Amino acid sequence: MIRHFRRDDDITPAEQQQIIDLAIAMKADPYAHKPLAGPKSIALIFDKTSTRTRVSFSVGVADLGGNPLIFQAGDSQLGAKESIADTARVLDRLVAAIVWRTFAQSNIDEMAQHSRVPVINSLSDAFHPCQLLADLQTIQEHKGSLAGKTVAFVGDGSSNMANSYLIAGVMAGMAVRIATPVSYQPLADALTTATRIASETGGSAQVTADVAEAVSGADVVVTDTWISMGQEADKERRVADFAGYSVTDQLMSLASSDAIFLHCLPAYRGYEVDAGVIDGPQSAIWDEAENRLHAQKALMHFLLTASE
Repeated sequence: MIRHFRRDDDITPAEQQQIIDLAIAMKADPYAHKPLAGPKSIALIFDKTSTRTRVSFSVGVADLGGNPLIFQAGDSQLGAKESIADTARVLDRLVAAIVWRTFAQSNIDEMAQHSRVPVINSLSDAFHPCQLLADLQTIQEHKGSLAGKTVAFVGDGSSNMANSYLIAGVMAGMAVRIATPVSYQPLADALTTATRIASETGGSAQVTADVAEAVSGADVVVTDTWISMGQEADKERRVADFAGYSVTDQLMSLASSDAIFLHCLPAYRGYEVDAGVIDGPQSAIWDEAENRLHAQKALMHFLLTASE
């Protein structure tokens, strides 16, 4: 059976932990695993601009013994002269896996439906599951374990990061609190899925407009940009809507004294986070950014071996 990673719950909680543990092992010994020796190629498709995703996947494929085949969707027939389904049928005869950074989640779902090789969602408007693997790896490295820890996501609750934190966080047995204005709620499906999974893992999922309630005693405080790609025209309104949802030193003081701060980047100091926080001693953002490489290598290794 071909295993895909379209969203966070395409793997089980046990598999999630397996991937995180493998990522930590790969970080310590980067070239020990070569599932792409040949070299086999991985298609890396980008509908959106990228720094961390492009570099981490490219380096990761090479580390695993493979060849990263990078192209913009606009450089191919994808979505223009050729359907997603037909593109999948072509690519799966030529590459070992397909990684796609796109807009609609339905794009990823359709590609996976028609592909005979693993399809990885490197970012969609609905979910950012690869980032969550890196975040969970970072939390485990700093905190020793995941289960029982509390993570507070502050800001845009309708974002792909909030949706993924709900699902991936409770899969790891964490208490996930989303602090967001009432008009920026997570996907109903993400919250329903998180609630169901939490009943099995001992985690919990909460959405509140009360920032202080969410952050109080948290082990991890997370935020993301208020203005994602495609939302630039709404910047003024969104900045006004998120007033009071900045991660400041004062807000961080409500969290656990040894809490860490995470941000998937790029960050806009003075908006969603103060410079004193993101550049301060509690910030683990550079570990988090590096861990995209290790987590994605572990994910590719898992999917390739599980799909054999």
